[in-house]
Amino acid sequence: MKKVAFLSAVMLTLLASCSGGKQERKVAPVRVKTEVVGEAADVNGRIYVGEVEAESSTAVSFTGSGTVLRVLVDEGQRVSKGQLIAEMDATQARNALANCEAQMRQANDALARMKQLHDQNSLADMKWVETQSQVAQAQAQLDMAKKAVADCRVHAPVSGVVGKKMMNAGETALPSQPVCTILNINNVKVKVSVPEKEIAQFSATTPTEIRVEALGETFAGGKIEKGVQADPVSRTYDLRIRVENPGERLLAGMVCEVKVKTLSPTLPHNGEGDHAECSSLANKPDGLPIMGEMSEGQRGSAVSVPITAVQRSADGNMFVWKAEDGKAHRAKVTLGEASGNRMEVVSGLKKGEKVIVEGYQKLSEGTDVEELKN
Repeated sequence: MKKVAFLSAVMLTLLASCSGGKQERKVAPVRVKTEVVGEAADVNGRIYVGEVEAESSTAVSFTGSGTVLRVLVDEGQRVSKGQLIAEMDATQARNALANCEAQMRQANDALARMKQLHDQNSLADMKWVETQSQVAQAQAQLDMAKKAVADCRVHAPVSGVVGKKMMNAGETALPSQPVCTILNINNVKVKVSVPEKEIAQFSATTPTEIRVEALGETFAGGKIEKGVQADPVSRTYDLRIRVENPGERLLAGMVCEVKVKTLSPTLPHNGEGDHAECSSLANKPDGLPIMGEMSEGQRGSAVSVPITAVQRSADGNMFVWKAEDGKAHRAKVTLGEASGNRMEVVSGLKKGEKVIVEGYQKLSEGTDVEELKN
């Protein structure tokens, strides 16, 4: 009986372990980045992503070291030239100044006494010159001590807006360590990176439009400054477009779209596929059509997506991945023309749908996805 009971317990244990092993493990959703589909830009121009920069940036710092007593400005505050920015403990500097003032009085007293002897021809010329030198040295040290006291208070060298505040009361300041930066944003510059094959098409007067979504406004671009040295990795050149900034609404760091009107669009000629069953549009072989037949009305209702989001399936059809209700779905698309780093989509997508632009490498139809917040 004991043997039968033991075997029964073993069997129950095995059955319990087997039933537990049949539990399915839930697969975590793929994390992706999406973009809401918007209307296509004018295909006769190009769209680049740019960033607003201040026309000039000045770092404000102490010339000596010490403990910061107070910082009188905040980020975004407008300051005028000569305005007090910060102050640090001047106890040591004032003590040094008092010592130098005492030495100066002593040197002047010695000079007055020696002058009487010198006027009576009772003092050697060498001693007289030595006394005059001591007075000059004391004066120089006194001037330096006065400057050290004055340098405990730092003032704005230019007028502008405080960009970034890097120091607070109680911290130890070091020579040339910035307390804050002052930005001149009466006019701003928009920085754009342009591929080397396109840089030659730009001139100082190339017309541009700057669209800033944060403000919901479009600004006219002005004179263009072309960089002369390419980035060693991306092989792109920096352009800086001058933009007037009435009311100082454009702030440094704002992301914007730069539309260049006069460049003819071209497709990229190289790239690498990111999915096992498809490859990036940049790998399109010669002869593969990417533009469908369309009417002017169709083109007017087209939308645009990043060119890297467009993929090609094994049967040669173009598609993108859409995110709907937490799942990934493949959407076959008909393409129009490239515009900078974006592609016109004539059919297959509607304005307002979400296209997956990053993280699509591991997707298949119906995969659970989690959208990353920007």
